[in-house]
Amino acid sequence: MNPKEAYLSKPWLKYYSEGVPADIDIPELSVPELFDQIAGKYGNRTALIFYGKKISYRELKESVDRMATALADLGIKKGDAVAIYLLNSPQYVIAYFAALRLGAKVTPISPVYTSIEVKHQITDSEARTIVCQDILFDNLEKAGVHPESVILTSIDEYLPALKKWFGKSARAKAYGGKTAVMTESIGRPGIYLFQELLKKYPPEPPPVTIDPRKDLAALPYTGGTTGLPKAAMLTHRNLVALQAQARSFWPIIEEGKEVVMAFLPFFHIYGQVVVMIAGLAQGSTLVLFTTPDIDEILSAMERYQASGFYGVPTLFEYLKEYEKTDRVNWKRLKLIVCGADTLHESTIDAWEKRTGSKIYEGYGMTETTSASHGSPLGRPKKGSFGVPMPNIKAAIIDKDGTEFLPVGEVGELIMSGPNIMQGYWKRPDSTKEVMMEIDGETWMRTGDLVSMDEEGYFHFFDRKRDLIKYKGYSVFARHVEEVLYQHPQIKAAGVVGVPDPAVGCLIKAYVVLESEARGRISEEEIICFCKEKLAHYKVPKIVEFRGELPKTDVGKVSRRELREECEEA
Repeated sequence: MNPKEAYLSKPWLKYYSEGVPADIDIPELSVPELFDQIAGKYGNRTALIFYGKKISYRELKESVDRMATALADLGIKKGDAVAIYLLNSPQYVIAYFAALRLGAKVTPISPVYTSIEVKHQITDSEARTIVCQDILFDNLEKAGVHPESVILTSIDEYLPALKKWFGKSARAKAYGGKTAVMTESIGRPGIYLFQELLKKYPPEPPPVTIDPRKDLAALPYTGGTTGLPKAAMLTHRNLVALQAQARSFWPIIEEGKEVVMAFLPFFHIYGQVVVMIAGLAQGSTLVLFTTPDIDEILSAMERYQASGFYGVPTLFEYLKEYEKTDRVNWKRLKLIVCGADTLHESTIDAWEKRTGSKIYEGYGMTETTSASHGSPLGRPKKGSFGVPMPNIKAAIIDKDGTEFLPVGEVGELIMSGPNIMQGYWKRPDSTKEVMMEIDGETWMRTGDLVSMDEEGYFHFFDRKRDLIKYKGYSVFARHVEEVLYQHPQIKAAGVVGVPDPAVGCLIKAYVVLESEARGRISEEEIICFCKEKLAHYKVPKIVEFRGELPKTDVGKVSRRELREECEEA
């Protein structure tokens, strides 16, 4: 069997859990149509719980329709872009689905963005309206952009009475000492209040015909596989396909019966699609958190009998040693999923020993509508992010060419499937760089260096841009980090290459020690530890201790920022 046939034969299918098909039929529906079906079936079921405040599917649908009517009156029509600049809240869900109901596309903005980044996204996406958190309005003003309309809202609007402790706590933590927009700004032309619009307009949005295959639903921004932040163009079919693929892959999820902790930020593709859209498309109850307060999350998991938990590696790393983790009966949960970064094997071992439960890893990108691979039920494999979900083709090719590589070799992961983006918004050159034709079929280059084993499980090594070349040797930053994390006194680590004319790149490790080890362990000791576990050319030549490391929006160490620091130095 030649290399290409080895991938196209889909060896992973034999390890799918019972009843999971190789391919499924994707509903020819728009996201609003899918939501309407669920709201019609489960109108009385609780859709959202926000610090004790419960909102049913019927109530949520009415609010979505009212906001859609309001947006239409503000001039939003099919094809327009609506920016959402909010913390996780009922308003986020309402605004998101309201925009989609009009055939508009949503572009979510990170609440931690600088004014420069906010300006870039609003300008590039051509957003006509922005739904903005009151505490973020000042940053919007500093950005110097002026959408036709700004809709302001506060988390207070859906909190229980503030005299209750959890109401005060939620507001204080979400606002973090920031001052809300001054009242004098509210009366300015083009500025509206979220709740006033809901009260003013009836739940009667104008009818809009949406073509799920062609019409865009979302413009989430990403660094992509190369270059500056750009938006992945996701259609309604992309979003509907992903939730159908995930649901068929993990059939343990039952429609109308699940309770999911929704603390992952909705502006990020993981929280937006895997938690918010998939949860509401399955009739689940989402327990919303504006900020990921661990104590509140753990308490809510038992109070509401959570059945689904989606996290990132840094969270599981923290929970495996947190004193209150045992308050939750983790073995009762149907599905515990980790994504957005590599889960270290030491974390998996400690988690299983502590909780008696398994973590199912997943893999995906903004360009794949958040997910493409996952661990089959009952058969996760350490060191692997799993196998492709139904309807997805995946293969490994030469990172500098298009030749398919034999099974077991490391190369660039490419994929094809109904969840793959249409391309990059207004970036035809960037789209051409990642989209390729093979025998008349479109595949996407991911920029990730990966291998597939004989069973069809995929293993992540590094991003192409994080590969370090030292004296002609290829060194995977992740491999070095894995070894560093085995040191009992290392809390966090990031590895990058430092340009050096003599050897190409020197390997540099940024290390955060546990508090009791700071000042007691030297750089030389870390290097000696690595020498015992790594080939000579993989051992860091430079070790720098830090109190903390730069993180991405979802909490993983930002090698890009560390690399930029080195280049500037």
